[in-house]
Amino acid sequence: MLPLFQGMSNNDLNEVVARTKFGFHRVSKGKKVVSEGDPCQNLLFLLEGSLQVTSRADDNSYSMVEELAAPDVIQPERIFGLTQRYSKTFVALTECRLVSVSKAEMLRLSEEHMIFQLNLLNIISTQSQRITHQPWRVHPQGIRNKIIRFVETHSMRPAGEKTLYIKMETLATLIAESRLNVSRELNAMQHEGLISITRGIIRVPALEKLLSL
Repeated sequence: MLPLFQGMSNNDLNEVVARTKFGFHRVSKGKKVVSEGDPCQNLLFLLEGSLQVTSRADDNSYSMVEELAAPDVIQPERIFGLTQRYSKTFVALTECRLVSVSKAEMLRLSEEHMIFQLNLLNIISTQSQRITHQPWRVHPQGIRNKIIRFVETHSMRPAGEKTLYIKMETLATLIAESRLNVSRELNAMQHEGLISITRGIIRVPALEKLLSL
């Protein structure tokens, strides 16, 4: 069940299908779905498949790559507000099926179906609460915890595989530690099987495992 339609009755779902103008899309593996900076004029639902999601720092000094699996909705918070453009790039990891709904249709659905409106508000509110809570969390102690917090705060969700493309010097600067100490800690984490590192790349097989330490 797609996130925004969860909780709807069969009658409501049948009405939605009958009255809503959906756009259906099939995207081949390796093809780009949307790019960072593209206008967000429609809600995009991922019905089948998985997407590679890339987020970049404003100065392009580092980036995070993770996965979005169906069923899900792509950045619904970007269809309203100050910046109505996608902030991430989505590329098909597998063949994907997507459905698009225009902003006008989405507003109609929100007006006619309270559960749709509540689901949308819950998604946006949850993201807002998570972001506004970040500055008030206890500051992590120790280099390992600083690295884990950095990965967590730059991820869409606190679980799953993450790949961070970043220079050691950049990471050290951002977490206020020396490059040597950061290098030692990353190598220790690799030795423990928590991450794998190559030049300029940190791979985290399961972020939830790091967060449980």
